[in-house]
Amino acid sequence: MKFKEAALSFSLVFVLLAAPLVADAQQSRKVHRIGYLSQFSGAGGPQAPQLTGFLIGMRELGYVDGKNIAIEYRYTEGKNERLPELAADLVRLNVDIIVTETGGAALQAKRATQTIPIVMQVSGDPVTLGVVVSLARPGVNVTGLTAFNTATIKRRMQLLAEAVPNLTHVGVLWDGVGSPVRDREWADVRAVAQPLKVQLSSMAARGPEELPAAFAEAARQHVQAVFMFDVPPLTRDAAAALTAGQALKNRLPMMAHNSWLTEQGCLMSYNTDIFLPELSRRAATYVDRILKGAKPGDLPVEQPTKFELVINLKTAKAIGLTIPQSILKQADRVFE
Repeated sequence: MKFKEAALSFSLVFVLLAAPLVADAQQSRKVHRIGYLSQFSGAGGPQAPQLTGFLIGMRELGYVDGKNIAIEYRYTEGKNERLPELAADLVRLNVDIIVTETGGAALQAKRATQTIPIVMQVSGDPVTLGVVVSLARPGVNVTGLTAFNTATIKRRMQLLAEAVPNLTHVGVLWDGVGSPVRDREWADVRAVAQPLKVQLSSMAARGPEELPAAFAEAARQHVQAVFMFDVPPLTRDAAAALTAGQALKNRLPMMAHNSWLTEQGCLMSYNTDIFLPELSRRAATYVDRILKGAKPGDLPVEQPTKFELVINLKTAKAIGLTIPQSILKQADRVFE
């Protein structure tokens, strides 16, 4: 009996010791479901580096789609009105985390759920947009990265004034839709233009089809250059080339908000490059921390620390503008 009791005791101890190992093995084999919500198309385009960077970042942290994570992709194909529907679809699937490529997508996801964590790969001003309470402590189920920095608007206008001789009249290309974010952008750009003695005129275009009318209005107003807000319908996929093409056709130097537009033919851009894979790789670290138990409301929204000036010298030559050497020396990239 004593031998049997000892054997039984040993077996019990073995089971108890093995239990945590089995639990750990089961935990390591858990497949996390991630919803990926994009305002762009699923096939190529300027946004492709965002998805590529995110997947690289996840792989570096040990997450592989189809192995220990399963990603549910949802694309609006450029139709922003589909965001609420697609966000709700991901919520119905009860994914563990929703990753969005923009702040606008994050806002729609937040409206669809207050419990599922949401990670923004990049956003404009998430506080003004109403996505988070503050950058330091989001306080909700959303966190991630922002490209917003009031200093960039000031620097973009200063660079434009330096590049265009005797600049006194600038057209602001935007979507013409009032919102807290647009109000903030207009307030910031007016604050910069005033001391430079630059008059501003509105150039409203909600999509590529309205660009000719917007630039015709700029011609009537005798605008000398264009300052562009972030208007997704004018920057994604083929629309970027149409936007840059209108500026080139009207021989207007245009300061864009991202390098993709400059590559397509705008004169200059100055900002954090939202299409850099490195930015999306950073978003993967937020997903990792949340999957390991962190609360999104406790994770500060990361602000940009690196900005790049991109210049298209081919465009400068086409519109008869000579970029001063003082600006060229500051350029991070130059298209020739």
